[in-house]
Amino acid sequence: MQVVAVDIGGTHARFAIAEVEGGHVASLGEPVTLKTAEHASLQTAWQAFGKTLDRPMPRAAAIAVASPVDGDLIKLTNNPWIIRRGLVKERLEVDEFVLVNDFGAVGHAVAQVGPEMFEHITGPDVPLPDHGIISIVGPGTGLGVAQVLREKRGYHVLETEGGHSDFPPLDSFEDALLKRLRTLHGRVSSERVVSGPGIVAIYETLAEIDGRPVARLDDKAIWQMALEGNDSLALAALDRFCLALGATAGDRAICQGAKAVVIAGGLGLRIKDHIVRSGFAERFAAKGRFRAMMQALPVKLITHPQPGLFGAAAAFAQEHHQ
Repeated sequence: MQVVAVDIGGTHARFAIAEVEGGHVASLGEPVTLKTAEHASLQTAWQAFGKTLDRPMPRAAAIAVASPVDGDLIKLTNNPWIIRRGLVKERLEVDEFVLVNDFGAVGHAVAQVGPEMFEHITGPDVPLPDHGIISIVGPGTGLGVAQVLREKRGYHVLETEGGHSDFPPLDSFEDALLKRLRTLHGRVSSERVVSGPGIVAIYETLAEIDGRPVARLDDKAIWQMALEGNDSLALAALDRFCLALGATAGDRAICQGAKAVVIAGGLGLRIKDHIVRSGFAERFAAKGRFRAMMQALPVKLITHPQPGLFGAAAAFAQEHHQ
């Protein structure tokens, strides 16, 4: 059976045709990426994707959105689109659909992709467990958090908004970072730090501590400087980002009782080489009396190029037993 898989984030909406059978994804077609800012709604973006095809659209949709998906009215967290569950069939002209949180979709991808789609980061270099909880943490436009419970009869994906839990500072630099962010936002969540835009506050706090003029740069410029390695302050901000990511991933694992952790998100892929060389592993394991337990957890990075699309299709296959 063919379905249209959709992955809607804060900046982009991605579409692809997927083939599902036997509760799994058999294949995923070439994705088409559209900018959400250039389309008024999911319906208009859906129609734009349809024009790229040389055949009618499948009458089934698997939609992952960067937002909670409870209730009829779904407001996306980082873009202005609104989706009404009760109107999806009519507006998209489909007979069946599934709506999942974007990191719920990543959870389905973690559960279904093969071991070749994971890269080892820290802890024992062993496959993901067949039983128990796998925590998933992914920095991107925001901070996605989910978990997968594997058991004999299959798996369950538990969608969460764990990225919006409080940010806990662990040293004097992070105390200063928290102070800066609290002035701007009042309450400071982990997402304010461990996400693409979070690099700005890290960079500006480092500049202030170093006695430099605080350059007003956007996150894209800082990430480019950091990844190109041509700016010492941007590199220091990247180091600090990896520390915060390690601490956050460890917090989620210990709270969820995880047996393994997967780092996901487009940003995770971009910085994967730096994560391995950074203090990520030390911060991940630094949980006091539970250090030995944390060091025994495998931490991996999912390398599938489109885990949101793949996972949306997998969620459809699981729910409809296709």
